[in-house]
Amino acid sequence: MFLSDVLDQTVKKLKTQTANVLTLANISLGGFAILMALQGQLSLSLLLIFIAALADRFDGIVARKLNIDSELGKQLDSMSDIISFGVAPALLLYQGVLYEFGFPGMFFTVFYIACGAFRLARFNTTETNGYFTGLPITAAGCLLTVSYLAVPVISTPLFLFIIIILSLLMISNFRLRKI
Repeated sequence: MFLSDVLDQTVKKLKTQTANVLTLANISLGGFAILMALQGQLSLSLLLIFIAALADRFDGIVARKLNIDSELGKQLDSMSDIISFGVAPALLLYQGVLYEFGFPGMFFTVFYIACGAFRLARFNTTETNGYFTGLPITAAGCLLTVSYLAVPVISTPLFLFIIIILSLLMISNFRLRKI
């Protein structure tokens, strides 16, 4: 009987950490995406950001399915989002094209990251009631990452416009229904 109780407690503890493990996978993938961008391996950085997006999607699904939402999980998720969908995509685009603009390229790279951090802080401190306020950083980060694929096709100044628009959409007050 004692062994059964120990096994039950162990399974329960593992179950409660499942979503956090996926969140830690997300932040790890984002960290590796940053490192790959710094080494000039931009295609690999892009791939890692998209895999991080999958981990981010599944951590929320798992948390809801297993009914293991927690304040710790919410905060950890936001920290991973700023890495995987804030810093990593911004650095990818900076290394790929925005560096050509000198200081303005640097400024808007950092501006995007700051807007993402603001968006996440606002999300963590307000009631959502089935709506997002502003563009979620995961969507902005994925759009910014996808835009990198257009580097050979569209003119370079358009990338400044893209990063500025995504930054402003994250901090805007429009409401977007959760899906």
